[in-house]
Amino acid sequence: MPRYFMEMAYNGQNYHGWQIQPNAISVQEVINDALKKAIREEVNVVGAGRTDTGVHASYFVAHFDCEQAIEDTQFILHRLNRILRNDVVVYSLFLVDDEAHSRFGAVSRTYHYYIKPFKTPFFNDISYRPSFHIDVGKMNEAAYTLFEYTDFTSFSKLHTDTKTNNCKIMQAQWVDKDDMLVFVIKADRFLRNMVRAVVGTLLEVGRGKMTIEQFKEVIEAKNRSQAGTSVPPQALFLVDVEYSNELFQPIEKKPPVQVDL
Repeated sequence: MPRYFMEMAYNGQNYHGWQIQPNAISVQEVINDALKKAIREEVNVVGAGRTDTGVHASYFVAHFDCEQAIEDTQFILHRLNRILRNDVVVYSLFLVDDEAHSRFGAVSRTYHYYIKPFKTPFFNDISYRPSFHIDVGKMNEAAYTLFEYTDFTSFSKLHTDTKTNNCKIMQAQWVDKDDMLVFVIKADRFLRNMVRAVVGTLLEVGRGKMTIEQFKEVIEAKNRSQAGTSVPPQALFLVDVEYSNELFQPIEKKPPVQVDL
């Protein structure tokens, strides 16, 4: 069966995350429905990861298998985007090797969490403004200690179906970007609710309610109740998914498209 990769983006405000679930609309569901209409075949789209309710993706990768090869991918791409709502867009559609996998083939994922440090009537639906002053230097010190650990049970949603809570963090830092304070975190994989829990706990450090040592103790406790409150989802974006050259070789090469704030 031919396998196709899609590069896409979506505003997660109106969705209960990526993953299909009963009695709630998801991004995966609307993509499946749109593809069924576009190629006149029922397929199941597999995503590069599972974003939570209300979380956005400015860059996302998914794949699907179909019975018949798509003769004109650009025509189907155009039809697909006409069917999809305005809050979901597919930028490219291309044939890949049968062994390529959007989820298991990914070697890293990068998230951004956007904080607006001052009151503004704009960007409230895609950023978060804390009601307290934060020390960015202290938060970066705490973020740097994340590299010392691999087990992030303290930042994971309870009772998930994951076999391990180990993750390899490759980047974790706060940066200034266009009047926004952005937390950038890159890892080989993420646990459910992990980024929002990490940010919430780092903000406890930034506001002076937790020391760097206490932050490390939270991680070592492997107990979600020890960490800070998860920050709101609307400010979180999946911004990149990377693949090794061996696993991600499009047969129909298309230039990658990435959208960011």
